[in-house]
Amino acid sequence: MPGIQLVTFIAAPIDRVFDLARSIDLHIASSSSTGERAVGGVTSGLIGPGEEVTWRGRHFGIWQSLTVRITAFERPTHFADTMLRGAFYRMEHHHYFESSSSGTFMRDVFTYESPLGILGRLADFLFLERYMRSFLIDRNRVIKATAESDAWNQYIRNT
Repeated sequence: MPGIQLVTFIAAPIDRVFDLARSIDLHIASSSSTGERAVGGVTSGLIGPGEEVTWRGRHFGIWQSLTVRITAFERPTHFADTMLRGAFYRMEHHHYFESSSSGTFMRDVFTYESPLGILGRLADFLFLERYMRSFLIDRNRVIKATAESDAWNQYIRNT
C-alpha cells in the first residue's frame, strides 16, 4: 500500500500552523490548479473533530468527489482525515505538528490504496504516487508561505 511522508519546517507558532492545515478556505486556495471546492459538509472555516467535508475537483481531467471525516483530533499536535467516499479504495491522511524553538515541524503521513487490484497498483507505480506527492508538496508550500506572512489572518483568528 503506497504511503507518502513529508516533513515541512514552518517558521510560525504551532497553533497557527495546525489551524491553517485544517482551514477549508486555505485548502481551496492551495488547490486552485484542480478547481477543488468544498461542496458538502464543512465548506468554509476550520474543520474540527468528527466533521466531514466533500471536495470536488478535477484530477487527471476528470471531475471527482472525495468525502473525508476528521477521525482524530488532538489540538495542536495531530489530526487525521479518513476517506468515507471517493476514488481511492482506502485513504487516510495524518497531520502531525511539533514545536521547535524557531517554529513548527509539520509532518504528513498519507496512506492510500487504489481500487482495481493490479491495475490500481500499476497506476500507483506509473503516476499516482508521484501525483499525490506533488499535490501535498504544493499544499504544504502554501501553508508555509501563508503561516510565515501576514496572510494567515485571512484564514484564522489570532492564536
